[in-house]
Amino acid sequence: MEERILKKTAIFVAVLSVTACIAVFYLPRLGTVSEKILKAYKIYQTKTKEESLNMTGLELLEYNNEQAQKEQNEDAEFVSQLRLELPLGVSGDDLEIMQNYVTQTINIVIPYANSEYFYEYPMLGRSDNIDSLTYESRNGYGIVEFVTDQVFELDTSFDKDYFYIDFLTPQEVYDKVVVIDAGHGGNAPGATKQGVYEKDIDLSIVLKLKEIIDASGNTSIGVYYTRLTDENPSFEHRVGLANKSNADLLISVHNNSTPSGRMSSINGTEVLYDESKESLEFSSMGFAQICLEEVIAMTGSANKGLVTGSEMYMIRNSEAPVALIEVGFMTNQVELTNLCSEEYQMKVAQGIYNAILRAFAEGY
Repeated sequence: MEERILKKTAIFVAVLSVTACIAVFYLPRLGTVSEKILKAYKIYQTKTKEESLNMTGLELLEYNNEQAQKEQNEDAEFVSQLRLELPLGVSGDDLEIMQNYVTQTINIVIPYANSEYFYEYPMLGRSDNIDSLTYESRNGYGIVEFVTDQVFELDTSFDKDYFYIDFLTPQEVYDKVVVIDAGHGGNAPGATKQGVYEKDIDLSIVLKLKEIIDASGNTSIGVYYTRLTDENPSFEHRVGLANKSNADLLISVHNNSTPSGRMSSINGTEVLYDESKESLEFSSMGFAQICLEEVIAMTGSANKGLVTGSEMYMIRNSEAPVALIEVGFMTNQVELTNLCSEEYQMKVAQGIYNAILRAFAEGY
């Protein structure tokens, strides 16, 4: 019995010794192979990362879509146009969205998103209507910027892992759309008399018009403004806001002066229109007439009539019926005093608002 146990033990020790010798012989080679695999993987990962970071935002979006399809990941299927993955510990409520309708720029600010956010948290979805997509990290925040090919309203939602975005046209949100432009601004003061700048009067009237519109509670009309501060958007951006929102009406608020710029007795309200589109059923001329009548009805200003204006960039390039309202003459002392009055400005604003409602009631 003891002899058999000794034999078995001897055989086990012999096998163990042989195995140990083989392991000692191959172990360095196995270690080398593992190191090579690890090194190759790191090189692949680095290459993939560099390739991803060198892509444009739109290219990376398409790349992410392709990878998701190859992996056949069911989680990649979603109804919304875009899906952003939320960094760990960040809720959809923590994201801040800033939108510039004039330039069609949308910025989404994401807390705790580092410079490699796009690589670590792939965005998925359709690139329809997106002209450019960029990402940058700044002061602990990631900023995703979209520039779209037209004006959109955002429909957003989120769950614990993802933030979803849909781009809606203004017509999907509102029954009618109006663009309102305060003339001049920034380093373009317009007419200047007695230390008063036209740009400030134009803006003040538009801000009061906004107060009236906001207080009305009428959510069926979408209103976009070319400026609400002392800035000077380009003519292309001003009329572009109307065209890219497919606006039903475009109104530009200005004030007049005599050709010489000297004070005179000339006063009153006139409205410029696009005479090249007079044949249209709902023409610029018809809308200009409505604006003229409604502003005069509220202010008691003299009727200076309609003026052809197709030589002006905004009027000529507007796809919507357009009216450029020259509210009054800053070169007339009485009118200048009125134009600087908040009460008079409110009357002008009310007249413009009445014109909008009347134009839509008449089929515009």
